[in-house]
Amino acid sequence: MLRVRDDFLRAHLAIAALFCFLGFQYATWVSRLPTLKTDFELSDGRIGLLLMASGIGAAASFPLVATMMKRYGSRTLATVSAIVLGLVLAGFTLAPNFPVLLLVAALDGVAVGFLNVAMNAQGAALEVRFGRTAMSRLHATFSAGLGLAALLASGVNIVTTTLSAHFAIAAAVLALLLLLARTGMLTDEPQSTPAAEQTDERAAEQAGGAADAAPPKRRGIPLPSRITIWMGVAMVFGTITEGAMNDWSALYLKNVVHASPELAPLGIAVISVMMVVARLFADGWRTRFGDGPIVRIGSTVAGLGLALALLVGGVVPALIGFACVGLGIAAVTPCVYVAAARQGSDALALVAATGTTGLLAGPAVIGFVANATGLAWGMGVVAASALVVALCSTRIAWPALDKSPAPTAPDAVLHEA
Repeated sequence: MLRVRDDFLRAHLAIAALFCFLGFQYATWVSRLPTLKTDFELSDGRIGLLLMASGIGAAASFPLVATMMKRYGSRTLATVSAIVLGLVLAGFTLAPNFPVLLLVAALDGVAVGFLNVAMNAQGAALEVRFGRTAMSRLHATFSAGLGLAALLASGVNIVTTTLSAHFAIAAAVLALLLLLARTGMLTDEPQSTPAAEQTDERAAEQAGGAADAAPPKRRGIPLPSRITIWMGVAMVFGTITEGAMNDWSALYLKNVVHASPELAPLGIAVISVMMVVARLFADGWRTRFGDGPIVRIGSTVAGLGLALALLVGGVVPALIGFACVGLGIAAVTPCVYVAAARQGSDALALVAATGTTGLLAGPAVIGFVANATGLAWGMGVVAASALVVALCSTRIAWPALDKSPAPTAPDAVLHEA
């Protein structure tokens, strides 16, 4: 059996398994929407409702997830939500009718919302505990999970189109990923006592400027600080940029610049490849330059690169502009998640909810704009969204990571026990 003796590497692999888990689970059932449509005789409108139910469930998780995080911790919350997501696949195969299918999709969204916050909290804790950047690579494994699920769906369809067989295999993969995650997830730090919280409040009052960085204490639903609001806005427009590009790039190539049917799908491919590559290298950039400059420069490159491509026109400029978006926007969400996690679980939950909102609302907003003025103007809104992220990045208190490498033992490598 393979064991990892290096504490950072073991935790990194475990948390990466959570990110891969979420990407794999989501892509597994979404890839079988055509089968669900046939089995339940659904119209395109009902497919839209199904996807909306999942999104509503994710957004609805916000009021609960912060409380659950404080009570049970990110490790427990991640484990339970991952188990629920595995069971959701069985729910999709066993649902007797469309209303039940909607409930299953909504439950999936709630569990996604919980796991999204918990795994990003784990990733942020990993960086703090070891003083090393890791969040961008963790988000790259989410993208890898999406690709792995797509490959599995394609392979299973060659053998059988049965939904239950596919989801059974997928559930086994998810179980293995969860077992890997359980071997090294970080334990949560003890929650501060009420007396300690009162002491911290007095110290914050005496410090003066710290009041803007910390959310004001209120009974019931906590009010977000100005910094948290800026992070939420940055996350909304960052996910609008990311989501809209995936949904509209092929149509832009086909209908606006008149690319051939063979070239039209390259838009998504260019964006996806550039995002994965950028996320693999982004942690090194963060260590060298800091999170703030990376987000500011990256979102500016994404916005200006796409805007210039739209102005010039043509297939090649469009692909170059899409590459700029993938490269520039890749590190935005990882960095904002880290900054939000350092503000506390309430801030992280709010920022995660706004990210879900951006992913859901962004493509629809671009569609409305495109219907009214044309798709080129709709893509212009995407470019403007990236530039809004750059503006927001100047108002966020970015964490300063310790650049000194963590000490490692000479034998801190994989070995066979």
